[in-house]
Amino acid sequence: MTANSVLDVRDQVLLALISGDAAFEQLGTGFIFTEGPLWHPTRQTVTFSDMPGDIMRQWSAARGIEVVRQPCSKSNGLAYDREGRLLACEHATSRVTRTEADGRLTTLASHHGGKELNSPNDIIVKRDGAIYFSDPTYGRMEHYGVPRAQQLSFQGLYRIDPRSGGVDLLAQDFGQPNGLCLSLDERDLYVNDTDRGHIRKFSVRPDGGVDGGAVWAETKGEAPGAPDGMKIDSLGNVWSCGPGGIHVFDREARCLGVVRTPEYVANFCWGDADYRSLFVTASTSLYRIRTLVSGRPLI
Repeated sequence: MTANSVLDVRDQVLLALISGDAAFEQLGTGFIFTEGPLWHPTRQTVTFSDMPGDIMRQWSAARGIEVVRQPCSKSNGLAYDREGRLLACEHATSRVTRTEADGRLTTLASHHGGKELNSPNDIIVKRDGAIYFSDPTYGRMEHYGVPRAQQLSFQGLYRIDPRSGGVDLLAQDFGQPNGLCLSLDERDLYVNDTDRGHIRKFSVRPDGGVDGGAVWAETKGEAPGAPDGMKIDSLGNVWSCGPGGIHVFDREARCLGVVRTPEYVANFCWGDADYRSLFVTASTSLYRIRTLVSGRPLI
């Protein structure tokens, strides 16, 4: 490694995943707080949210930064469904929405038990079309959303059924559920709890429900940061935001090290043609850093 490496290496295996000479490239800055980066393999773009700014933006190598949607209901996590339609977690409306081909917004989830969801935060789509999302309270707070009273008495994890469209509560024993990702075989679901500084692991049943949920790993460090966005690479390693940057865990929950980010990091995604670039939303900026391992394509 070079003396100015961005890596905090806790196990040499990390160097097979990202070079000690890797460096961050700033693709855009001057934002308020960036989140939800999402790579589109055909358009070769990264779409991302600026929640406090109420703007959804897009980056491409050809056109740089462009505004996609303003206002955007203070959107946070973004995903594509199996048909390539954009799904958004909206802090300001407490909804999960889908953008149709003609630009119309369809509400997929907004309530549980007759009460408004807190503020859907992060979202993923299973290969069978099922949608999983977390619902902490951040979007009901100043700066990140619209201050208003919480209607539900808990912060939960939900699933939207791909056939019926029903919204099922899977777990509610979180401090603040946040980032989530599936294992490569989709038999396990990892969910961050930002308040408690750990990652939980659930088993996914054939019907899409979950069992278990024990603490699987903790993101440890003295620098600012907490579990937030989370993704899995093509080898099954789990990458999660945490103190100081992006923490990398192997399949046995051993922390291999931390990719130290230039600013407080909230989320990231893999992209570029080979899926070996991490696009990182860190506070006021969008960054890119190359990895040796590829990420998992989402569509």
